[in-house]
Amino acid sequence: MNISEIFEGEPRQWGLRGDAYLWEELKERFKQIEMPKTKSRLLELIQNEYLTVTEKSITQLEPFWIERFSHGGISSGGICPEFWNDKAIPLLLARHKK
Repeated sequence: MNISEIFEGEPRQWGLRGDAYLWEELKERFKQIEMPKTKSRLLELIQNEYLTVTEKSITQLEPFWIERFSHGGISSGGICPEFWNDKAIPLLLARHKK
């Protein structure tokens, strides 16, 4: 099983419009990476890829904008770290299978 499989089934609600594009980009990046044995390692991998893709630490709580995720609309391209910390990452970790 690769990590991208836990990205199947999107969250019911996003933080900002750019979050859906970030979700898809992370899903694509994880296609060739095997699922780690522990949730803590999975968390580390997600946090590292988030940093690589966004150039922002997951600990930065202020929303920010990524131009390539901007496709029109008020919050287009916006990333909501609060959504990732409170909803997306816990959802992904809950999908971890040993």
